[in-house]
Amino acid sequence: MSRSDRKARRAAPRFPALAQPRPHAIAHRGGAWESSENTAAAFEAAYQLGYRYFETDARATADGVALAFHDAHLDRLTGEQALIRETPWATVRSTRIHGHAPVLRMDELLMAYPDVVFNVDVKEPAAVDPFIEVVRRTGAGDRVVVASFSHRRLTKVRRALGPRQATSLSPKEVAGIRMAADGRSSRWLPRWAACAQVPESFGGRTIVDEAFVALCHDLGLLVHVWTVDDAATVGRLLEMGVDGIMTDRPTMLKAALQDRDSWHGPA
Repeated sequence: MSRSDRKARRAAPRFPALAQPRPHAIAHRGGAWESSENTAAAFEAAYQLGYRYFETDARATADGVALAFHDAHLDRLTGEQALIRETPWATVRSTRIHGHAPVLRMDELLMAYPDVVFNVDVKEPAAVDPFIEVVRRTGAGDRVVVASFSHRRLTKVRRALGPRQATSLSPKEVAGIRMAADGRSSRWLPRWAACAQVPESFGGRTIVDEAFVALCHDLGLLVHVWTVDDAATVGRLLEMGVDGIMTDRPTMLKAALQDRDSWHGPA
């Protein structure tokens, strides 16, 4: 497939959640460097900057309430010594992130920004069913991209929400593409997914290079890279042809993209 063919294939992704102009600028946990992560203030600050693509995380309480929260425990952000999956929502809702911000329910976050695409990392098995229920109940599937570090969790989401639901690759699928890009055979090439969401390197090994990006594009996959917090790396990745950048520093990323005439959000 020629470079022009790849560009044409990328121009019309079959998943509505990825139809925004590229490169996608993605506020990781709302912009965790600049605001308290996964809080209403963080997401609103990113929105006011012009971001229309947020990354967040899915956890669930003991009584099955899906939350936008990264950690398994409450202690790092709220000071409460409690495991979320063993704690009821009535208790979690009374805690405060850094003493002032409430923990967000996933449904209220999705509904608060109907013009935003959400990239949601499903963090553990207990969160899968509550998250699926929220996506169905809110009708937000066309503006959600589902991610997970577990192939099993992603498989369950894909089966439940169907082939129109955008998902990223699992680690096994990413490894399969990396092997194929290196000229090695792999049985883990993805059967259905929308994008590869990966760090530039992991464990001292490069993941994202021109061969990886080219193979993803040949397979109809977009490439999003996390978590990028300096302008030089942004520029290098865009030169490789990546389709999106996740950052904890949304102000930096916006400026870097504006410098390259590649910012597509509101000014």
